[in-house]
Amino acid sequence: MPRENRFARRAREGEQQRHREGQGKVVVVRDAQPSVDDQLARLEDDIRKLKVEFDIFFNGAAKRPPYDTKNRVETAVKRLADERNLTFAQRYRYNSLVARYVSLRDLWRRNVQDREEGRGARAAALAKFAAADEERRAARSHQATFICSDARADLPTVQNLYAALVEAKRSCGESADDIPFAQFHRMIAARTEALKERLGCESVRYSVYLEDGRVSFKAKAER
Repeated sequence: MPRENRFARRAREGEQQRHREGQGKVVVVRDAQPSVDDQLARLEDDIRKLKVEFDIFFNGAAKRPPYDTKNRVETAVKRLADERNLTFAQRYRYNSLVARYVSLRDLWRRNVQDREEGRGARAAALAKFAAADEERRAARSHQATFICSDARADLPTVQNLYAALVEAKRSCGESADDIPFAQFHRMIAARTEALKERLGCESVRYSVYLEDGRVSFKAKAER
């Protein structure tokens, strides 16, 4: 067998050394960051779960409030508040979820305080109904408004109005696929011109909000 020359031997030894070093390395695979839509869906699920857990607590079936779940929701709310790349629809959905959560959180705080001060019997009995009422009020209080004077030319305003309407319908379980954007744009343009002519106004204010679990979509003159 021919002898290796000095350069070939050094190359072979270097390759062996690199192989030994590579065997000792730990490859770290980082989990992909969830998308904003996934984070919003998780936040919505966690708020729903937290409401159920507080109902269980106030009905006497749990010994302590679900603070672990509450802390997880608070963390998610703060993390999404720092997200700078939310679309209009994502921002609308986030604000709706936060309004709902803040309303429920204030109710839970009052009921926990009542229990600690010895006034919890009545609060425990009415907690479920009061929570539902607070949730309805939070939905009514959060609305998106858009002022449009020329819907045919002002495409961004109509797009934002459409996004708010679609997100509102989805948030209460209604189908959002029945009206394509092109048809919606034509409808808003025609309605805007008709209202301006009938009411003698220069612009039309469109409002999208939830009321009693259903989407309300209204238009009125903007003087």
